[in-house]
Amino acid sequence: MCIGCAHCMRACPTEALRVKGGKAYLHSDRCIDCGECYRVCPTGAIIVEQDDFQNIFNFKHRVALIPSVLLGQYPDDVTTGMVVQALQTIGFTEVFEVEDSVEYLIPQINEYIAKNQNKKPIISSFCPAIVRLVQVKFPWLVGNLMLLRPPLDLTSSYIRSKYREQGIDECEVGVFYITPCAAKIAAIKSPVGEEKSEITGVINMDLIYNRTLLEIKKKAVNGDDEVFNSQLTSKCITWALTNGEASHINGRSMAIDGIHNVMEFLDKIENDEVAGVDFFELRACDESCAGGILTAGNRFLTAEFLRSRAKALVETNQNQVNAGKLIRYQQYLVGKIDLVRVEPRSMVKLDEDMAKAMKKMERVNRLMCYLPGIDCGVCGAPSCQALAEDIVQGEASISQCVFLQKNMEQNKLHPEHSFRIMKKIWGDNRFLKDCDKPNQNK
Repeated sequence: MCIGCAHCMRACPTEALRVKGGKAYLHSDRCIDCGECYRVCPTGAIIVEQDDFQNIFNFKHRVALIPSVLLGQYPDDVTTGMVVQALQTIGFTEVFEVEDSVEYLIPQINEYIAKNQNKKPIISSFCPAIVRLVQVKFPWLVGNLMLLRPPLDLTSSYIRSKYREQGIDECEVGVFYITPCAAKIAAIKSPVGEEKSEITGVINMDLIYNRTLLEIKKKAVNGDDEVFNSQLTSKCITWALTNGEASHINGRSMAIDGIHNVMEFLDKIENDEVAGVDFFELRACDESCAGGILTAGNRFLTAEFLRSRAKALVETNQNQVNAGKLIRYQQYLVGKIDLVRVEPRSMVKLDEDMAKAMKKMERVNRLMCYLPGIDCGVCGAPSCQALAEDIVQGEASISQCVFLQKNMEQNKLHPEHSFRIMKKIWGDNRFLKDCDKPNQNK
């Protein structure tokens, strides 16, 4: 399905994509699972793999672990009770909300910040795409990452502990997270800062939304909200939105969303251009999890719904009642909140041997003297720097640069050879007459 349009290559914040043979090619060691390529692909050639939904039926106790943003996807006339009943209709036996552990986590975060004054600014570990971005592109800031497990991991630990307390064999319990983004899938399959996730599987939110909405439209649910007693407080409900975390931090904090905005701020942090900030809440998606690539609803409407839901709780006594109920988490989560050290994962690793790596870096710098530096992408790499690194690694040739080709034609590069090089990058079809090609890229 890929037409080699290079939209994904230009959108990728870590230059993980190239075009070869008219198709996009991924350098997986550079990928941070942010989903920017998925957003811009015009043909749907990029997919987000998930676990088979039928896997839930391998367990007697089938838990749906839902984030608050799921409830913000539905039309206004769909209640929480309807969604929970629909989840049970399609096969789940119990439903938990990810943010159940937020009230327990807030004082832990503030205590962590107070104890780690030398590591300021502390960078939130909530968004796994941001954790991976720091590892890959800003390895010098790895020590600033907050080594506390996010609500997703804490709530899954609580669920496991609860079932063990009831004497239920762990093999009979399947905990399935309904994810709004690809980064959380990667965080569960290959967790950073812990050995293994306690979540059994991951199912994409758009799939669950479509299945549950179908059940609701079929009138398979009665809309009784008593079927599910949500115990989230207003803090819990808005935690996954922009400023949901930063607003509860003691001291000066800032919330930045959108992967390119985040990268701009990380550059500033790295260069000591931002002073006096205790805590940074960084989220890869616009409007945070409400803007995840696997959500079905409009991110702004989702955020509005959740903030309205939180406000309604504040205006009643239910907010304080729920805060009291969540105290039960402490007995289950003591000793389970810390992450181990997060290690850097530099994407520009030219060689395992330091001496060879230094020589390759010198060659990259020499190549940059000749490359034009305009980052046009015609060579099949996202930037001149990326092309230089690919050349040094033996994955590309300097003749791929069309500007240098023009100079080389005067010496030894024949125009037909230049044409063959371009066909090797962009494929034969790009050079055939086809009046529909511009429409394919819209």
